Amino acid sequence: MSFIGTWFVTAIATAAAIWLVPGIDAVGGAWAGPIFCALALALVNAIVKPVMEVLSIPITVLTLGIFCLVINALMLELASYLSRNVFQAGISISSFGAAFVGAIVISIVSAILGAALGV
Repeated sequence: MSFIGTWFVTAIATAAAIWLVPGIDAVGGAWAGPIFCALALALVNAIVKPVMEVLSIPITVLTLGIFCLVINALMLELASYLSRNVFQAGISISSFGAAFVGAIVISIVSAILGAALGV
């Protein structure tokens, strides 16, 4: 149940990012886009993100942890690319700034919903 709950929370957070951030749009349907992007984001966060965090430890220490926000934006860009090309549904991100703000929105909404639902 934990994976399904986390996937559900991430899909809602992605839908909130689509709604709030001007440079992020759904591709392949209003609900299919966030659902498949959340799935791709879960896979990217499980496989690629730990490697990126370990490789960027010197930069993260130098910037006092703020570089983690850049890594989150890059993971969102990668999840967007994978979901559009593998599942034919996902989100389209117009710029890195939109990905940066979208990653922050997804993180905040996921944290709030995850705490409220106990996921």
